[in-house]
Amino acid sequence: MQTQTDLENKIKSILKKVLDIKENEIIPGAKLDESLGIDSTEMVEISVAIKKELGIVLKDNELKKTQSFNEIIAVLKTKTEGGSCGPSCGCGH
Repeated sequence: MQTQTDLENKIKSILKKVLDIKENEIIPGAKLDESLGIDSTEMVEISVAIKKELGIVLKDNELKKTQSFNEIIAVLKTKTEGGSCGPSCGCGH
């Protein structure tokens, strides 16, 4: 089973890759648009990367409503705990 720390590390890795930022720039509770300047296009890129790399099934614009790194983790935890992630997610369900 995937731990929250594993999930957080994977999402940080995705954010670093998509946004070309350093890990210390990711502030868990800060609003992504204010702290990292993320716009709606970049949120779509992040969502696609999460689907591709973690195999988690997300509805269109599901992450668009999230405001922070912690909120992204909360949404993804509901997906992995519910067993709705894909075969390549690594959560072991």
